[in-house]
Amino acid sequence: MDKNLLIRELVFKAVRSSGPGGQHVNKTSSKVEVHFNVNTSNALSNREKERLFDRLKNRISGESILVLSCSESRSQHRNKATVITRLLDLISETLKVQKKRRKTKPSRSVVEKRLRSKKNHALKKTNRKRPSLD
Repeated sequence: MDKNLLIRELVFKAVRSSGPGGQHVNKTSSKVEVHFNVNTSNALSNREKERLFDRLKNRISGESILVLSCSESRSQHRNKATVITRLLDLISETLKVQKKRRKTKPSRSVVEKRLRSKKNHALKKTNRKRPSLD
């Protein structure tokens, strides 16, 4: 994945942000949406594109566009920087290959220790019972 090429392929859109803020909200477009077309991207290999489609199928639209938005700040520039880092983090996390889990067997000493503690616990419980009057 080439981050610089990927950033050049992004399409930004400034939209009016919702929520409280008075007159400032009504006259400025501080919310930033970023659109990234996964199919036409030259920054990703075919294998990486397949991995993105598999893992982010709920977030990618039918036209293979991934859309993220940010309206945390009143500054459009800060929102743009935030949404770029979010997108790069999302893509890099998605492309990470997880290690396969190897099954392991507990060691003999651990098993014996567990059984000993169970026997001690059971003995403690039996000692609390009333003695039989035989």
